[in-house]
Amino acid sequence: MSRMISSILMIGSIGYFIYRYRFRIMNLLLASTWLRRLAVASMMGLPGVKNKLMQSVFGKPSEW
Repeated sequence: MSRMISSILMIGSIGYFIYRYRFRIMNLLLASTWLRRLAVASMMGLPGVKNKLMQSVFGKPSEW
């Protein structure tokens, strides 16, 4: 029982640490070129994200 409580507390504290410093952790990870390239490639692989990004960058196609 004590081991289970300590495991729950450990997971909770790690989760809290990640949540609190999520932007610092993300900046640290994305400072690496190959991790940044992997993150962008995986996000652009999602059709909804890609379409929304392309519409915001290039605008919607004009209707003739």
